[in-house]
Amino acid sequence: MSEESPLHVVTSVAQLRAAVAELRRAGRTIGLVPTMGALHEGHLSLVRASNEEGHATIATIFVNPTQFGPREDLAKYPRTLERDLDLLGAAGVAVAFVPTVDEVYPQGFATYVEPPEAAGPLEGERRPGHFRGVCTIVLKLFLMTTADVAFFGRKDFQQALVIGRMTRDLDVPVEVRVQPTLREPDGLAMSSRNAYLSPEERTRALTLSRALRATVDAYRAGERSIARLEEILRRDLTAAVDSIDYAVLVEPETLAPGEEAHDRTVALLAVRVGSTRLIDNAVLGEDFA
Repeated sequence: MSEESPLHVVTSVAQLRAAVAELRRAGRTIGLVPTMGALHEGHLSLVRASNEEGHATIATIFVNPTQFGPREDLAKYPRTLERDLDLLGAAGVAVAFVPTVDEVYPQGFATYVEPPEAAGPLEGERRPGHFRGVCTIVLKLFLMTTADVAFFGRKDFQQALVIGRMTRDLDVPVEVRVQPTLREPDGLAMSSRNAYLSPEERTRALTLSRALRATVDAYRAGERSIARLEEILRRDLTAAVDSIDYAVLVEPETLAPGEEAHDRTVALLAVRVGSTRLIDNAVLGEDFA
C-alpha cells in the first residue's frame, strides 16, 4: 500500500472500535462495506455510494469460513490483500478492518444467528449452513462497527434479502442499502470468482447475462407465463454451462414461485462453468444493463 494513502488498517475489534470512536467524535456517520477481498469494481461502487452520502467508510476484508461448506472453495478463494488495500486507499476508505479467523471466532465461540425463512430455498437448499454463516458474520460486523448504513450488491439477491430481513427482525439499527449489479463490458456480472475462469470458460459464462436479457426481452414483449419464461431462461444455458443448480422466476420478497410474471418478478440463476459456481439475476420490469 502506498505511503500517501490515508487508509487506516486495523486487525482487532479493539482497534476497530477505537477508530470508530474517533470518527464519531469528529461527527462522522459510518458506512460499512463488508467484503471477502479479491476486490473488483463492484465492491468499489459500494465504497463510492457510501462516500457520496458523506459517511466515513469502513471496508472489511474477511474470508468467512462459516459460510463455506465442506466441499466449497474456502481454501482456494482468491486472496489479494496488498492489492485490495491499495484499491481501498485510493477509493477514499477511512478504515479497513482485516481480522484473523481467531479474532472473529475466538476459541469457544458457539453462538450463531438462525437465518429467516427467505434463506430456505435456492442457495439455502444447495449450500446448507451458508446463510447461518452469512447472518452471523454480518451481525457481528454490524455490532463491531456500529455502522449507520451498510452497502451490499444486488448480484447476491437472496443474500441481500436475507440480511435485510434479519436486520429488521432483530431491530438492528443499521440501514441496509442494496446497490445495482455491476457488469463487465461484455455483460458478465463482476465477481471475485470470475478469476477462476479459463478464457474458454469465461466465454461460456457470458451465456448467463444473455439468458437473463432474453428473458427480460420476452417479458417486455408480452410473455407472462412463468413456465414459458423459465424455458427461455434455460434455453441457451443448457448447452453452454456444465450444470444448472437453478434457473427460476420467483417472487421478490419470498423467493416462492409466482403464478404470473410481473414487473417485480426476479429471474435467478446459479450454474457451474468448469468448476466455478456463478450466480446472476434480473428483475423483469427493470432495465437490464
